[in-house]
Amino acid sequence: MSLDFPTSEFLVFVAIGFLAQIVDGALGMAFGVLTTTSLLTVGVPPAAASAMTHVTECFTTAASGLSHVYHRNVDWRLVVRLAPAGMLGGAIGAYALSNIDGKAIEPFVSAYLIAVGLFILYKAFRPKWPRDVHDWIVPYVGGAGGLLDAMGGGGWGPIVTSSLLGRGHDPKKVIGSTNLTEFTVTTVISATFIAALGWSELSSAIGLILGGVLAAPFGALIVKRLPVKPLMIAVSMIIIGTAAVRFA
Repeated sequence: MSLDFPTSEFLVFVAIGFLAQIVDGALGMAFGVLTTTSLLTVGVPPAAASAMTHVTECFTTAASGLSHVYHRNVDWRLVVRLAPAGMLGGAIGAYALSNIDGKAIEPFVSAYLIAVGLFILYKAFRPKWPRDVHDWIVPYVGGAGGLLDAMGGGGWGPIVTSSLLGRGHDPKKVIGSTNLTEFTVTTVISATFIAALGWSELSSAIGLILGGVLAAPFGALIVKRLPVKPLMIAVSMIIIGTAAVRFA
């Protein structure tokens, strides 16, 4: 398996990373699924697409997380409860995906991404009833988010952010905390992928990293200004459309 893309495609990777991180900074979700569906569309195998996405997220989540810390959008108790379970789930998912044939798993990855897109669309229209916060579920949400994020190349935000918002946590704290926690989770996932695949398979992630890091500082500002519902609808349509083409 080789990922020796022409130099002209470097800017495509930069654009993918930049646009995905802008959306992720605004919603607290969708970098992974947008990036993975885009990479699958240009012919990257599922395991390599997920690996490239997570290597990139080591940098983008660090920049985004620090930005949210600066703007005081982080609940540190939430971070401490999410991180260990998310890291464990992510390591298991990355190891499993690295040992599965890409062609065999690709339809399942596409189906998963379509499901995530539909879930985001559902969350866009779902009434936001106020609820009590029940912190007992936080580690379980983190574990499931890490596992599915590694296996599908994305999903930490849609699963963790949406679940915690549904439990009644403060939206700004949830977005900031999940962005910061994602750094620890994606670092473990990336290390697992690198151990299994090697860095030479992932060198094209440099373009994604550049685009994502350039966009990351804007995320904490955008979350305060952009209308969330139209953006969620647009993101869900992009994810469903691109994944459905490959699933077909």
